[in-house]
Amino acid sequence: MLKHIVMWRFKEGAEGKSRTEHAQWMKEHLEALVGVVPEIRSLEVGVNINPGEAAYDAVLVSTFDDFDAMQRYQKHPAHLEVAAYCKQVREVRSSVDYEI
Repeated sequence: MLKHIVMWRFKEGAEGKSRTEHAQWMKEHLEALVGVVPEIRSLEVGVNINPGEAAYDAVLVSTFDDFDAMQRYQKHPAHLEVAAYCKQVREVRSSVDYEI
């Protein structure tokens, strides 16, 4: 199994939305991929409630059978739509992938 974690900090005012609104959009749209993208074993998105200089706005925690399954998820058309939006409104993105 593979754990895939991604954190984002969004641009305030991008596309006319606040950082929190972008985080909520990501939560709704990523969680909607469950059942659409067959490679997803589990997926959760958290929206930050603790503002601070080092804080990110949202985090994705997901699991896949293996690295290849995660790559198929990343290339799935439904995921690519969410990723395209994210690229326009994110300031910073960090990720880590590890076997469990």
